[in-house]
Amino acid sequence: MKILFLILLLISGLSGMAQNQIKWPENKKSTIVLTYDDALPSQLKVAVPDLQRAKLTATFFLTSDIDSNSIASWRMLSKKGFELGNHTVFHPCAGTDDNPVPSDHYTAYQIIREIEVMDRFLYAVDGKTKRTFAYPCAETIVGGKDYVDSLRKYTLVKYARAGGDSTAFITDFSHLDPFRVPSYGLEGGETGAQLIAFVKKVQQSGGLGIIMIHGVGGDYITISAEAQRQLIGYLQTQRNEIWIPTFQQAMDYVNKQIPLKAQKQ
Repeated sequence: MKILFLILLLISGLSGMAQNQIKWPENKKSTIVLTYDDALPSQLKVAVPDLQRAKLTATFFLTSDIDSNSIASWRMLSKKGFELGNHTVFHPCAGTDDNPVPSDHYTAYQIIREIEVMDRFLYAVDGKTKRTFAYPCAETIVGGKDYVDSLRKYTLVKYARAGGDSTAFITDFSHLDPFRVPSYGLEGGETGAQLIAFVKKVQQSGGLGIIMIHGVGGDYITISAEAQRQLIGYLQTQRNEIWIPTFQQAMDYVNKQIPLKAQKQ
């Protein structure tokens, strides 16, 4: 009887694993998504040219800091297959000295209204109506309250990227909340070796790894241009193994393979 129970338990476990696993496009074994936050000048000056030379795509989560000098560049990037995501108008964060707009006084409605306004702004840039979102400072709370479920309710965005550390890659897709998608949030100063080590962990897991980058060779929360080049160089050597889509492309694919529950609590 015990042997039968163990066999059934093993079968159940294997079935659960099968449900969570994903076959990536073109027989790739894992997926890496590069994301860049805050529409920083160093991204256009350093990150984008390196990505274009390597023929890699990425997602840029933009705020209203895009201006008359940069909008044409962002529009051109969209036409070339890069994704422009929503990062709110003013990038409100909780009680931070280095962020001009505190989120402490916001209500859920106010932050969602701000996301809606930024959606319209971005529509004027790239003509797209449905896009992804990244929480400013990776915070899902404004005014002391979590607004994730309110964001779901208003259906403004398809998926939302949250934060995490170098262990925050995804292997259990059946329990993935599309409005709390974890990512490896860089703190600044990471070396190329550290970034490559994260990619290798994702490769070993067969999962999805999302990297959150800010400044590249300048601005703030900065990694060096050389660190990014080393990361890009490694990704180029692994093209047969790693799929490197935009955030929305990756999430659309996951959602098609394992339908994500849009109303998780």
